[in-house]
Amino acid sequence: MSDDALTCTGLRYSFGGTEAVAGVDLTVTRGEIFGLLGPNGAGKTTAIRCVTTLLPVPEGMVSVFGHDAARDKMRVRRLLGYVPQQLSADSGLTGRENVALFARVFDVPRKERGERVARALESVGLAEAADRLAATYSGGMVRRLELAQALVSAPKLLILDEPTIGLDPIARTGVWEHINAVCAETDMTVLVTTHYMDEAEQYCDRVALMHKGTIRALETPARLKEQLGANATLEDVFREVAGGGLTEEGGGFRSVRSTRRTASRVS
Repeated sequence: MSDDALTCTGLRYSFGGTEAVAGVDLTVTRGEIFGLLGPNGAGKTTAIRCVTTLLPVPEGMVSVFGHDAARDKMRVRRLLGYVPQQLSADSGLTGRENVALFARVFDVPRKERGERVARALESVGLAEAADRLAATYSGGMVRRLELAQALVSAPKLLILDEPTIGLDPIARTGVWEHINAVCAETDMTVLVTTHYMDEAEQYCDRVALMHKGTIRALETPARLKEQLGANATLEDVFREVAGGGLTEEGGGFRSVRSTRRTASRVS
C-alpha cells in the first residue's frame, strides 16, 4: 500500500460552464491530519466528493493509497470513511442500529458486526447511550454517532466535511478528542474541511488554503503564520489568501439552506 494516503493530480471538476475545482495538486501523507480550508464556494466539498468517488473523474486524477479512483472505485470506497456536512444519522433508529446499518452497507462480515459496532460506539464515547433513539441525542452526540458510523468499517482514510458545524465549543472539543483518540490507536489518516481556524491550528498537521477552485497555500499552520508575520493568526492567513472572496463567495442558496438545516438539527 502506498505511503501517500491521497494524491490529487491536476484535479478538475465542472458543473456545466462553472469550474468548481480548477487543477488541484495535493498529497496527503499516511497518518496525518490534513485540513482543507477556504471560503464557501472555494471548491472544497466538490474536491472531497471527487475523492470519495461520489463525482466521477478521469483516470490519473485521484489516487487513494495507490488505487486509482476511476479504475478501482470500489476498492477506494472500502478504504474510506466519510462524514458529510448533511446529517447521515436516522433519528428513528437507536445509536447502535445506525452504526449497524453502516456496517451492513460497508459489508462488514456478519460474524464481526456486533463487535465492530460496539467498538465504534465505545471509541466515540457512546457505549452507554447506544440503545437510545438518536432523536434523543444532543448535537455533539449526533456528530459522534456519525463518526462511529464512518469508523465501523475501519477506514484507512477518514474524510470529514465540516464535522463540528453548529456545535458549541465544548461539543466541538469533544468531537476532536475522539478523533484524536482513534488516530492515536490506529494508523488512520484524516482529511477534514472546517471554517473554524482554531480547530485547524490546533489539530491539523498541515493545511491547504483553497480559493476559487485552486490551492493558494499549503504548509503547517505554524509555518503559514510565520510567512505572514510574527503576530499573525491562521485566520489572518485565511483572509490574506481569500481576499475579497470572503464577501463575494457564498456557495449558493441551496448550499446555505443545507448548511443551516444541518446546523439547526445538531444544535
